[in-house]
Amino acid sequence: MNPLSIQSLPLIQSSTDVSLPIDQFQQLPERVLQFGTGVLLRGLPDYLIDKANRQGIFNGRIVVVKSTDGGDMSAFARQDNLYTLCIRGVENKKLVEENVICSAISRVLSAKQQWDEILRVAVSPDLQIVLSNTTEVGIQLVQDDIKQSPPESFPGKLLAVLYARYQAFNGDPTKGLVIVPTELIPDNGTKLKAILLELSNQNGLEDDFINWLETANTCCNSLVDRIVPGRPDPATYKALSEQLGYEDELLTMSEVYRLWAIEGDEHVQDVLSFHKADENIFIRPNIDQFRELKLRLLNGTHTLSCGLAYLSGFETVREGMDDEVLSAFISSVMLAELIPGIPYSVDEKIAQRFGFHVLDRFRNPFIEHRWIAITMQYSAKMQMRNIPTLLHYYKQLGVTPRYISLGFAAYLLFMRATTQQDGVWYGERAGEAYPIQDAQAGYFADVWARLTPQELTTTVLQNTTLWGHDLSQLPGFADSVAGYLTQMIENGVSVTLASQFDHIESVTK
Repeated sequence: MNPLSIQSLPLIQSSTDVSLPIDQFQQLPERVLQFGTGVLLRGLPDYLIDKANRQGIFNGRIVVVKSTDGGDMSAFARQDNLYTLCIRGVENKKLVEENVICSAISRVLSAKQQWDEILRVAVSPDLQIVLSNTTEVGIQLVQDDIKQSPPESFPGKLLAVLYARYQAFNGDPTKGLVIVPTELIPDNGTKLKAILLELSNQNGLEDDFINWLETANTCCNSLVDRIVPGRPDPATYKALSEQLGYEDELLTMSEVYRLWAIEGDEHVQDVLSFHKADENIFIRPNIDQFRELKLRLLNGTHTLSCGLAYLSGFETVREGMDDEVLSAFISSVMLAELIPGIPYSVDEKIAQRFGFHVLDRFRNPFIEHRWIAITMQYSAKMQMRNIPTLLHYYKQLGVTPRYISLGFAAYLLFMRATTQQDGVWYGERAGEAYPIQDAQAGYFADVWARLTPQELTTTVLQNTTLWGHDLSQLPGFADSVAGYLTQMIENGVSVTLASQFDHIESVTK
């Protein structure tokens, strides 16, 4: 079987299972400098730039900077920087399977061995954009000398690139770059810019450069959301290779859903013209609503559902979505209660559209997301993701949210420890032990050992250290939670859940 390369592309022409690159992709200018080669970058920004190139919109390629020489560096070289993205999932309740040979990457350069070449890219008149995903620890201030070859940190390397560009163009304000970090931390662009300014001062760079850095360049806050598992397991890889008709060392799996929200103005929109190629790239003056939607609807629904699902006997999210009753709960808690409770001004239609996308993601048969993994640090997740929503729901509607109450009761039951071994508390499901991986596990072991379900509910809801509020003051909430908790103890979790959906609601149809 032929390996993927430019030379092998004509041999793949007969395949109907893969989208080939456009004919003139090698002639496109290098308009993007990217720090990082990880699967998230390949599965989202690089894929979207490739998509724009296919539509004749962006017409630019990416030079990738790799901080180390190992890993996939040689694989990129062997494959002429081509890689296959295998997209699998559910969209609008329909199964999607798509294979794309992405050709947006022109070169992969080693920061250790090819720093001078990277600086030559930095001074290219074609360069307009910097992308990064260097993990969360990458955007941190460390003592760094930008005259090193290369500097140690990502911000140090980026500052050296910008300083070289400033010098090459004599401070021309039109030669600044749009910088879009995709690291998964809040306000990533704002934090990166602050580090660049501090490093400039530490390195004794001139005031004129610092002014150019601040005024000619734009560091954008951004939010990325796509599950990109990367290389599949050996059996899946073998099956995909046989289907595609070639070998690809860089073959990457991703879900269908994609979101890239970028904070920027009209200038940013003009430079990042690839946003026109996909309706799920958003460039807005403020992207807080996208962060809120993800936190409240995707993460919040996971947190309110995981205890209920796991104690009902389901192992994965997909299994839960295949069950009519649990699927009804997941849809109902998200669409009927979490959306009205979002503590941020969000257009209801946008929220509902986002919610339906989340339900499609939960149904994805190609991703095995385990409920027990979602319960890790359950209490902290409940506080961060759901308590502000609960409070706002009461403020807006003034009634007890039945589905949130049920999900919260299941959380309390999940936290009922029966044994402790090697410092870990364990609960019990159908006679088998499960770990309670939560910083509050000891607290819950104590209250479960000495209180009735009603007393326990009131005591936990009154714990302002846990929630930042006395939740027992919310009218009807303590009684509703305690009632569900008692039913689950007496009748079982599955029976209690099913009793709420004697007539499956239209939201699942």
